[in-house]
Amino acid sequence: MNTVETAEQRVVVVTGAGTGIGRETARAFAALGARVVAVGRRPEPLADTAAVHPGLIEPLVADLTGADAPEAIVGETLERYGRLDVLVNNAGIVRSGQGLGSYDREGVESLLATNLVAPVLLGQAALPALAASRGVVVNVSTAVGQRGWPSNSVYAASKAALETVTRSWAVELAPRGIRVVAVAPGAIDTPIADHAGFSPEQRAATRKWQIEHTPLGRIGRPEEVAWAIVQLAAPQASFVTGVVLSVDGGALVS
Repeated sequence: MNTVETAEQRVVVVTGAGTGIGRETARAFAALGARVVAVGRRPEPLADTAAVHPGLIEPLVADLTGADAPEAIVGETLERYGRLDVLVNNAGIVRSGQGLGSYDREGVESLLATNLVAPVLLGQAALPALAASRGVVVNVSTAVGQRGWPSNSVYAASKAALETVTRSWAVELAPRGIRVVAVAPGAIDTPIADHAGFSPEQRAATRKWQIEHTPLGRIGRPEEVAWAIVQLAAPQASFVTGVVLSVDGGALVS
């Protein structure tokens, strides 16, 4: 059985699907025939994501940090499709230039709420459905979670924690037939810096530094990360679990 034939029966939830990696991941799964629930906070970007594959990508507006969001997202997915095969925890936020001495409680808690607490609680809400389908969880981390990153230590720490969750869940959930994997993107051309409030000068300086520290000498594209996510979630990867795959142009090993 090939990937397309298998994917036609699968249902995929992708968070942060309005832009960047999440958008390209939703489209990549849909291109294989999967039915995708594209989750995000803003309806307009979600509609743009879905427009490429009408009927296969269904937008779902939700704030992942809301108290009832995990159960609502899973419940809506099961109501529409009756199953859940792949959960992609992609949504994440970063703040510009927050070094020790500049944090406040609200900023720290918002980072952890989106980058760590939301994926954990969504995974928990999805657990019965994933066990029923012997499904897959794909967590999206970051290459800087495996290195020191001055001025954004809490962001890096939240993603490093998500990698620990990935490895722990892989062992914990293996007896239930659930695989758990992660990708760790490096410098990717997404609007995350714009959403974080970086100035044009900060963005330019950051990009320059990133390219200088990426052996392949360029910024990655969201569809390159989406490809890795789809491959890790594919039925052909059925003996792969607990891995964190770097998609960073060699930055981590340089």
